[in-house]
Amino acid sequence: MQPAKQKSKRITSWHLIGAQLATFRKAARLTQAALAEQCSVGDDTISSIEQGRRALQWDFAVQLDELLDTKGALQVAVSKVPQKERFSAFVQNFVDYEQEAVTLLSYQDRVVPGLLQTEEYARFVVSCLYPPPEEDELEKWVADRIDRQKLLNRKPRPMLHFILEESILRSQIGDPAMMRSQIRHLRQCMELPFLGLQIMPMKLPKHAAFDGPMVLLETPDHDHLVYVEGQLTSYLHEDPDDVSVLQQKCGMLRSQALSVEKSARLLDELLGET
Repeated sequence: MQPAKQKSKRITSWHLIGAQLATFRKAARLTQAALAEQCSVGDDTISSIEQGRRALQWDFAVQLDELLDTKGALQVAVSKVPQKERFSAFVQNFVDYEQEAVTLLSYQDRVVPGLLQTEEYARFVVSCLYPPPEEDELEKWVADRIDRQKLLNRKPRPMLHFILEESILRSQIGDPAMMRSQIRHLRQCMELPFLGLQIMPMKLPKHAAFDGPMVLLETPDHDHLVYVEGQLTSYLHEDPDDVSVLQQKCGMLRSQALSVEKSARLLDELLGET
C-alpha cells in the first residue's frame, strides 16, 4: 500500500459534511449512540464521520438522509466532494478499517506488505517513490507505516493471512543484508498463532491475480471490504457483488500458493537455515 499523504490541517469537505451530520443528528434529538444503533453501525463510526476522520460513503449518506429526513442533503454534499479529497479518504478509510479488522487477507505482488515490513525495508520502499519525497515527509511516512503494525499486538487478536509472490523475496534491488533481515522477520512472524503466510511460487501453470494486489478485511460489524490500489488511484470496494468476486479470486490464490509449511521451508532455504 502506498503511504497516505500527510494529513492537512485545513478544513476538508469531510469535516464540513461531518459538521452537517452532527447538526442534523442533534436537530433530530439523537445521540451518536442512538443514531449508530438505528443504522446498525458502531458508535465510533458516527463519531469518526462527524469529526471528519472518516469519509461518508454514498450508501450510508442515503440511509442517513432517510433516517434524519434531511431531503437528500447529505447525498448532495457527498456528490460534491472533489476527486482529490475522495482519493485521500479512501486511503485513510482503509487504514481505519485495517486497525479495527477482525480478519484480514493481503495479496502482494511487488513488495512485502506494510504490516510485515521492517523499518529498514519500509524506508527503502518509500525512498523508491517518484517523485522522491522530502526527507521529513519520508520519515513521517515510515513512522506511520511502522505505527500501523501495532495491529499485531492488539487484543482481541485479529486473524491475519498474507500471500506474497516468491519474486518479492528473490528480488536483488536494495541491500542484500536488508532483504535478508526482512526475510528473517517474515519467518519470525510466521510463528504468531494468529498469522498465516503463503508464498506464490514463481513456477506456476496458472495465476488467479495477474491484475494486481488487494487486501480483504472483515469489520467488527462483519461487513466485508476489499481495498485495491494502482497508479494514482485506490478504491475501497463495499458492494457485496464486487467483494464476492475478489473473495473468490483470493480463494483461488490460496489454493495455488505453497502451503504454510512449504512457505516456511522456502524462507528457511533463502536464509540458508536448512
